[in-house]
Amino acid sequence: MRDLKQIVKAYDIRGVVPDQWDEPLARAFGAAFVEVTEATSIVVGHDMRPSSPGLSRAFAEGATSRGADVVEIGLCSTDQLYFASGKLDLPGAMFTASHNPAQYNGIKLCHAGAAPVGEGTGLDTIRERVEGWTAEDGTVTIPPRQGEQGTITSQDLLQAYADHLLGLVDLGSIRRLKVVVDAGNGMGGHTVPTVFAGLPIDLVPMYFELDGTFPNHEANPLDPKNLVDLQARVKETGADIGLAFDGDADRCFVVDERGEPVSPSAITALVAVRELERVKADGERQPTVIHNLITSWTVPEVVRDHGGIPVRTRVGHSFIKQEMARTGAVFGGEHSAHYYFRDFWRADTGMLAALHVLAALGGQQGTLSALVAEYDRYAASGEINSTVEDQAARTAAVRAAYADLPDVTVDELDGLTVSGPTWWFNVRPSNTEPLLRLNVEARSATTMEKLRDEVLALVRG
Repeated sequence: MRDLKQIVKAYDIRGVVPDQWDEPLARAFGAAFVEVTEATSIVVGHDMRPSSPGLSRAFAEGATSRGADVVEIGLCSTDQLYFASGKLDLPGAMFTASHNPAQYNGIKLCHAGAAPVGEGTGLDTIRERVEGWTAEDGTVTIPPRQGEQGTITSQDLLQAYADHLLGLVDLGSIRRLKVVVDAGNGMGGHTVPTVFAGLPIDLVPMYFELDGTFPNHEANPLDPKNLVDLQARVKETGADIGLAFDGDADRCFVVDERGEPVSPSAITALVAVRELERVKADGERQPTVIHNLITSWTVPEVVRDHGGIPVRTRVGHSFIKQEMARTGAVFGGEHSAHYYFRDFWRADTGMLAALHVLAALGGQQGTLSALVAEYDRYAASGEINSTVEDQAARTAAVRAAYADLPDVTVDELDGLTVSGPTWWFNVRPSNTEPLLRLNVEARSATTMEKLRDEVLALVRG
């Protein structure tokens, strides 16, 4: 029997096709999704992976078997699916495995208005429903249901998505910019031409051909090796900026005119300032900005400097979205380059963040590196992953080494965070792999490097 707990994660469904899941299981997830959400209509989209059209259609068939009507929007980015869920006020399902290799696929689910479906908000109930329909040999049988079947219709929302984003950022008066975009053969190749059409931008496209086998490099810009081509092209063409999207184009990474990566924390701070200034001009007092606990100290400092209230959360989109709903936050950012906007149904959209950066850059005459310098105040290690057999034991060893030091505070909001007067680090386990993830930041590079090496020695035993 398949262990659905292996593919149903905290935030989404993800696994190898067809070994861990396939179209019959996708059909069951579609039926269970409709039953759990009690939806009468849903919207479904998919990325460019070879398995995505079949899985997406099977899910739609499962949904219609429960009487729900399905709006298929076809090829789309994940944030385009969130747009559709918000615009149509329907629960949604996006078929993608984001940055994972080609043999993977998955489903990102949301309630109407792009509200998250994750652990504790419906995903565990969906898994339990499908488990009840699964025999010991792995065969899935969806119980028959009385009543009419739902219908499947198609709708193209790409232009409406682009129009909505462009209505949120004023790019009409920016100076002309040369922009290199690396789509990584992912969905950025589908969305960028429509969103950027008509803007004062000289676009240099890289790997815009939709190809779910990722022939040029992994569609994971968080890994530095996947930015090498973009960095080279920015320098070669004398571009003002480089943008890299992941496979489902919900995350955007930025490279400056020197080919140097810009920290997502710096982008979070830059966009936060713009959003704070906008809503304060409309009369909002002390608006809130969300940041997860591995973003730079710079982010809450900048938010306070500009009259906002920073709120710290766990890592992960479901936690960010829940906290945004609770606080009414105008914006939220994660160090993984997920950016969340109240005006986008509190959902994450790398494209909207990219438009804000282009507006900020094009609204003045200086370089991007100069523009973001004030938002990059500390030395950071980046995320370092270590394969660890006993995550709890290694975390306990780290805690024992630091918890009783003078002027040190410890919290366990997400993993273990230890903070000193001039530094902090976080160690947290992966949800899906036998890994511990380490992030370190300090006021000086020397302190950061020393602390990084000390903690890594403890993590790796």
